[in-house]
Amino acid sequence: MTGYLKRLIRSLAAYQVADVVSKFIAVLLLPVYTRYIAPSGYGIVELLGNGVIFISIVVRFGMIESFLRFHFTDADQARRDALARRAIAFLLVVSTVAAVILAALAGPLSRLLIGSGHVGIFLVAVLGLWAFTNLELAYALLRVDERVRAYAAASLINVAITIPASVVLVVGFRDGARGLLLGNYGASTAVLIGLWWTMRHRLAPRRAIGVERLGQLLRFGLPTVPAEASVYALSIVDRYYVYHDRSPQLAGLYSIAIKLAGLVAFIVRAFQYAWPPLAYSVASDAQARRLYGLVTTYYALLSGWTVAGLTLLGRWVLRLLAAHSYYGGYRALPWIALGWAMYGLWVVFLVIAGRAKVTTRNFPAAFAGLAANVILLVLLVPSLGIAGAGIALCGAYAVMLTVMHLLTRAAFRVAFEWRRLAHLTLVIGGVAAAGDLLLPTHGALGFFTRAAAFAAIPAALWATGFAHRRELDTARALLAGVMRRRAASEPV
Repeated sequence: MTGYLKRLIRSLAAYQVADVVSKFIAVLLLPVYTRYIAPSGYGIVELLGNGVIFISIVVRFGMIESFLRFHFTDADQARRDALARRAIAFLLVVSTVAAVILAALAGPLSRLLIGSGHVGIFLVAVLGLWAFTNLELAYALLRVDERVRAYAAASLINVAITIPASVVLVVGFRDGARGLLLGNYGASTAVLIGLWWTMRHRLAPRRAIGVERLGQLLRFGLPTVPAEASVYALSIVDRYYVYHDRSPQLAGLYSIAIKLAGLVAFIVRAFQYAWPPLAYSVASDAQARRLYGLVTTYYALLSGWTVAGLTLLGRWVLRLLAAHSYYGGYRALPWIALGWAMYGLWVVFLVIAGRAKVTTRNFPAAFAGLAANVILLVLLVPSLGIAGAGIALCGAYAVMLTVMHLLTRAAFRVAFEWRRLAHLTLVIGGVAAAGDLLLPTHGALGFFTRAAAFAAIPAALWATGFAHRRELDTARALLAGVMRRRAASEPV
C-alpha cells in the first residue's frame, strides 16, 4: 500500500509542477491583467475557455478514457503503441472536422454565446479546441508510461511560452481578452506539435497487432461522454447563467473568484491526472478497495484545508492581487473552492465505475447533479448573486456524488473511511465557518486572527484523534530519515 501511495505522490508532484509555476506567475500578473482587461472581458475569457473544454469532451467521444482503460489490459508494448496510434489518429481527424465547422459558423455562434463583435476571439477559441483536445491525449500517453519528467518538461515549456506571449499581447498590443486566450492556445499548439515530433518513431503508421478495434474503444468510451459532459456542464452553467441573466460585469467578478480558487483546482487536476493510471494498475481488488478509501481521505484532508484557507483569507487575497473593481468576487470564492474540492471526489467514483465496467451509471448521477444545479441557480442567484451561484454549484455536486455512490457501491464496494471523513468535515468546516462569521473582515487584526485559525486546523485534527497510530509512526520515521540525511550531508 505504501508503494502505491509513493507512486501517487511522485506523479502528483510531476503533473503539477508546471501548474504550480503557472499559477504562481499568473497570480503575480493578476494586478496587471485586471487593469488591462475589464470584468466583462474576463467573463468572456471564462465562458470561451470553459466552452472549449466542454466541446472537447463531446468531440473526443470518450477516446482518451478508452485509451487509459485498455492500455493496462495488455502488457505487450507493440500492441500498446498500436492502441496509441489508433486513438491519436481518431482524435486528430474528429477535432479537425469540428474546428472547421465551428470556424465556418463563427459569426452566428459568437453572437449566440457572447454577443456581437467578438468573432475574432471566438476563432481563437476554435484553435484552442483543436489544440486542447489533441494535447490532452498526448499528455495521457506520457502519463500511462509514467514518464513524469517528460510530462513536467512539456508542461513547463508550455508555461514558458504562454506567460510572455500573453503579457506581450495583453499589455504590449492591448489585445485584452483575445490576447490572453491567444497566448494560452498558441503555446498549447506549439507544445502539441513538439510532442508529436518527439513521439514520431513510436507513432509512425504500421500494422496494428491485435489491438482493440475502433468499435471496441467507442463502446467503452461513448457511455462516459454524456456523464462527463453533464458533469462539466454542471461546473460551467453557473457562469453562462450569470453572464446572460445578470450581466457580463458580474460574470467577471465570478470569473476572478474562479481564478483565485485555482489553488484548489490545481490539486484537483493533479489528482485527476495521477489517480486513474495508478488506480487501474492495482491488480488486486482487495488492495484497490483499501487504497481507494485511504486516498479519498487524504485527498479530502488536503483539499479541505485549502478551501478553509481561501474561506478565511479570500478578502485579503483579492485586495492584494486584483484591481478594486474585482473585489466583490470574494462573495463567491469559498463556495467555488468547495465546489472544486467536491469535483475531485467525483474522480474517485469515475475510477470505481471504470474498474467495475459500469460506466453507463455515470450519466444518471451527472444528469441529476446538472438538474439540481439549474434549479438551485434559478432559486438562489436572484437573491444571493454570485454567492448563490457558488452555493448552487456545491449543492449540485452533493446530489451528484450521492447518486453516484448509490449506483456504484454494489458493483465495487470501496472501504471508505466514513468516520474520518465526517471528522474532517466537522473540524475543518467548523473552524472555517466560525472564523468567517466571527472574526474581523478587514485590517491587520482580521488577517492575523484568520491566519491563526487556518494554521490551527492541523493541530485541531491531531488533538481530536484524526490520525491513525500507524500514520503517526510512519510520519515520525520519515521525519527522522530526513533529519539523518540532513545531518549526514552537513560538513564536519
